[in-house]
Amino acid sequence: MKKTLITLTLCGLTLIAKAQNTSVEKSTFGVQTGVLGIWAYNEAKLSNTVALRTEIGFDFGIWETTFYDDYDSPFLLTPVIVVEPRFYYNLEKRSKNSKPTDGNSGNFIALKMGYHPDWFVLFNTDDAPIVSDFSIIPTWGIRRNIGKHFNYEAGLGTGFSYTFAKRAGYLKNKSEMELNMHLRIGYRF
Repeated sequence: MKKTLITLTLCGLTLIAKAQNTSVEKSTFGVQTGVLGIWAYNEAKLSNTVALRTEIGFDFGIWETTFYDDYDSPFLLTPVIVVEPRFYYNLEKRSKNSKPTDGNSGNFIALKMGYHPDWFVLFNTDDAPIVSDFSIIPTWGIRRNIGKHFNYEAGLGTGFSYTFAKRAGYLKNKSEMELNMHLRIGYRF
């Protein structure tokens, strides 16, 4: 009788442990770099599947059209501030298949909202005017871990951007479609 109770108790504990919901991390912080910049980020849990990513960093741009036609320095490094709610839609499936979900390792759908302020630009050898912009881009992406602290991330989306050109002395502001393609590698603290 004693063995049966112990066995049933252990089985019950196992079922309780399996019944826990897979969830995004309460908070995760790290740095990422890619071909087009370097960023520091934080993801804060809003629900079991939604995290709010905030990011600050530098975007590297190759400007050969629009506002920088008359300048010889086409390579600019501009500050960027991003707020991005992310819906991680396959964490439960990854967990059931014994795949890691730590560090929010999974597939996501996001709404990337980015702002390039007109504070300063690095590598601006010609003193080109600083043109700020704001963008909203729905994005699909994946994040996977490489070991305990390293990760990589890829994403693709298309959306809308609005350039505040009048602030920099141009005749009119500009709105256009914008593409978000990113491939990053990072370190999670």
